[in-house]
Formats: sequence, C-alpha cells, structure tokens
Amino acid sequence: MIPTVLTVAGSDSGGGAGVQADLKTMLALGVHGMSVITAVTAQNSLGVQGAWELPVAAVRAQYRSVVDDIGVQAVKTGMLASAELVEAVAELIAGTDAPAVVDPVGVSKHGDPLLAASALDSVRERLLPAATVATPNLDEVAQLTGVRVESEEQLRQAAAAVLGYGPRWVLIKGGHLSGDAVDLLTDGSEEHWLRAARHDNRHTHGTGCTLASGIAAGLAKGRSVPEAVAEAKEYVTGAIAAGFALGAGIGPVDHGWRFRN
Repeated sequence: MIPTVLTVAGSDSGGGAGVQADLKTMLALGVHGMSVITAVTAQNSLGVQGAWELPVAAVRAQYRSVVDDIGVQAVKTGMLASAELVEAVAELIAGTDAPAVVDPVGVSKHGDPLLAASALDSVRERLLPAATVATPNLDEVAQLTGVRVESEEQLRQAAAAVLGYGPRWVLIKGGHLSGDAVDLLTDGSEEHWLRAARHDNRHTHGTGCTLASGIAAGLAKGRSVPEAVAEAKEYVTGAIAAGFALGAGIGPVDHGWRFRN
C-alpha cells in the first residue's frame, strides 16, 4: 500500500503554493496525496488578487469523504481563512488517528493576509493543541505569540512560546533571518537544529507548504518526527535551489527537482 496523506488547505491558482504545492510534494516523496480545499484564491507570481473561503459544510464533507473511505496516514493543514474553518478542521483532525502537521498560514509570500485576525484565538486554542508538529515561520510566530525573533538565539524563546499552546513538536523556521537557513525542531526537551546553505534565489513561492507537506509525507511513511523533518528540509532546500521564474514576480520552488536531476 502506498501511504496516504491528506492536505487541508487553500487552492493557489498559480500552482506554486497551497494544495497544488502540497500534492506535487507528496508525489515527489512517494505518497498518495489527497485534498480538502478550504478556500479558492486568485493568485499569481505578483500576489493574491482575491480569496473566497468554502462553507464549513463543504470542508467537513470533503474530509469525511476521504477519511471514512480511504483513510489517511497523516494530515497536513494550511490556509484555513476563518475562525469557523479553523475550529471545524481542528475538531476533524483531533478525531482522526493520524499525525497532523499544522502550518499556521497567516500571510502569503507577497504579504497578502490569508487568515482573519478573528481566527487567531481559534488557532491558538483549538488547532495548535491538535498538532503533532506545528511549522510557523517567524512572522507567524510573532502573529500568534507576540515574540519577535531577530537572531538565532531567540529561536528557543519562540519555540517555547508556541509549545505553550499545546503542539507535541514545533519547528520554528528561521528562513527570514540572515545567514544560513536555520530551523529549530523541539518538543521542549529534545532539540534538533537544522542548517542549510542559503541559496541566492528569489523564486521561493511555496516553501512553507512544501516543507509541511514533506514532513507529513515522512510521518505517513513511518518516520519519527526528527527523521521526517530532516528529510523534508533536505527536499525543500533542493527545491529552493532549483526555483524558477514564472510570471513577472516571485516564481515557485521546483517540486520536481529530483526527477530532473
């Protein structure tokens, strides 16, 4: 049996992030990807021109349709848009016997808001406690906890603040800092520092979605959390290095870089 992974996220019409990036990542990493679409965006290399969330009933129906028949070995969440959707998805993943990777998407690569401010409490109180691994970037850490990270030494403080909301593990992504791309994975007792050389490439659309989906793929294959994160970090680093221009703005990472190499 091929392991199955379910992404619960928004659609990116430009194909670089969201459900489209998730499914490409899952294919590249050898698992069967399935999707629950939470929102539709009009999006390209220049930004998000529009976003429309789906009704909670539609999200629930998609989720139940997949999980009750096919089953899942891991779930990954991305753009959830509203408090109502956050709470519904949190309830669904809490009731599913599979690890959950929560990417608490707040803004797009271009700075466009993808989560209502009114939903932040629901993310803190309902979604993060259901997470096996939470994967916030530094902007999302600040949005959720008020902790602003400006140096590698502050990554521990950020991790402690996010762990305070209940996820089993947190991966604080330090890609917005200068120097090497350094991430901290911790459950509050173990620490794993993941370093990669920074590539001089502006075409990085979809990095967060890709990393979280890579982690979910590893967990579905039976990897431990540290193993799954390390493998996903290696994959996304290669995808960033191979990122390419598409349109007039920021292009995507290359999800198929291993096939082309």
